Amino acid sequence: MRSRIFPVVMTALGLLLTGLSTGAKSFLTVAVLLLLLLLLCYLSVLRAARTLSIQTRLTEKSVVRGSDVALELRVTYKGLMPVAPIQLELLSMPEMPGEVLRLGWAPGRQQTARIRLHASHVGVCQPGLKRCVVEDLFGMFTYEWVPSNVHSDLLVLPQTFEVAALTFAPGDPGMGTMARATEDVTSPSDVRSYVPGDPMKKIHWKLSLRKRELLVRRFEEPVLPDALVLMDCSRPPAATEEEAADLQDALLETAASIMVSQERSDHVVRLPLVGEHPIELEKGMGMPLVLENLARMDFSATDRFERVLTLELRRMRSVGAVVIITARLSGDIVEAIVRMRRMGPVVRLYLITTVPDAPEMMPFIHRLQRAEVEVCYVRPLRV
Repeated sequence: MRSRIFPVVMTALGLLLTGLSTGAKSFLTVAVLLLLLLLLCYLSVLRAARTLSIQTRLTEKSVVRGSDVALELRVTYKGLMPVAPIQLELLSMPEMPGEVLRLGWAPGRQQTARIRLHASHVGVCQPGLKRCVVEDLFGMFTYEWVPSNVHSDLLVLPQTFEVAALTFAPGDPGMGTMARATEDVTSPSDVRSYVPGDPMKKIHWKLSLRKRELLVRRFEEPVLPDALVLMDCSRPPAATEEEAADLQDALLETAASIMVSQERSDHVVRLPLVGEHPIELEKGMGMPLVLENLARMDFSATDRFERVLTLELRRMRSVGAVVIITARLSGDIVEAIVRMRRMGPVVRLYLITTVPDAPEMMPFIHRLQRAEVEVCYVRPLRV
């Protein structure tokens, strides 16, 4: 109910009092009509609000960052008399303030609105309806409805880009060593029955004569070293929320690109994510699940990144390549990376920055390069 109703009520009461005092039917008629109008306006808003039904649907449940998706709203209601166009206020999204829509008057019929949304940042957002406003034609009665579940989750996945192939530490067994191991008849680990097509030199003749069946030697294959991807999961250093979102996108997309690039390799690739919901991703999980978990990263880690690097030193014996992804550098982080390189694996650093040649970063970069750490730069890209 708005303040403009009071002049109408006071006018109707004044005319009613005048009509009763003077006996003039014209005053009484106008007063009754005004009161009936107020009643009809109230009942029309109440009827529309009570029968209001709103459904929302996203055309896609997940999209890659930079893509567009459509939000469809279906609205139906019933009414005794016309009401003002129903107002729908949408939830705001990054780079998109809450939009306000006005529907036409169509009681009893379904009205559909289609809104185009742009997925500008990686993560989970909930486009949908924030509130709905129903009012009469004269703006005297207003009903506001705040829905509790008229929204849908939209998963925005990271983009990927081409990255250089990982280099593993010298002494990496590789496929050549594995091939040689299968040919080494002096180190069998087990035997199995002969299968047509097996090389004759692998047949264990003495045991075959004893068992009276052809048996073939089986050999242990050397284990390939792992690749370890370490991403800074704490909030990146930024002056504004928009800059922080751009840096987070670059961090996630760099990690996603590394995982995708190693999808067909024979090495195990691990990506531990720390924070409120820690999880360790592996390429064996499948790229769709890896990308989904990256998109749900909330950068809630509270541990300093140099401490995370120090804790991961225990894995270096089985790791042949380490990829470090961060938007910050400090003396402690650099020393942890150098220590990691000295333990054997080849280390590559992806530094997420908008100013690659910042003077304050150059001493750190030179220190890493002297320690034979490969340094790559990734500039955040807004789409």
